[in-house]
Amino acid sequence: MSFSFQGLALPLLAMMLLTFLVWLVMFVRRISFMSANKVDAQEMVTPADTERLLPAHVQAPANNLRNLVELPVVFYAQCLYLTVFTQVDGFYVICAWVFVVFRYLHSFVHCTYNKVMHRFLLYLVSSVALWVIVLRAVFTVLV
Repeated sequence: MSFSFQGLALPLLAMMLLTFLVWLVMFVRRISFMSANKVDAQEMVTPADTERLLPAHVQAPANNLRNLVELPVVFYAQCLYLTVFTQVDGFYVICAWVFVVFRYLHSFVHCTYNKVMHRFLLYLVSSVALWVIVLRAVFTVLV
């Protein structure tokens, strides 16, 4: 496996692992809450029903999971693009890891104590890292 492929393969896999871990936390919290409080799954037909029935700390992982299919989709696509067109270098790899690490931190905050400004700052750093990747790739194509 070449360095360039391995360089972005690991951050890609780390993001997929994060998505799985958040999904698992969501699943465990929901099932535990529903079992302990005798909530019938049929009462949660719509997202609005779910929001109404489950407390915020139980819903936080589900909200975070939705976040993990927003900007990370751009990340996945960009990593694949850079790999396919053999443009991966150390700068892209560093930016990719910054994105991943700050997404992990964002998810941790979101799924635990959920302080909005802490989450926002972590989201901001990860987003800047991603947009640097995207804009650099676009600039490279245009020049």
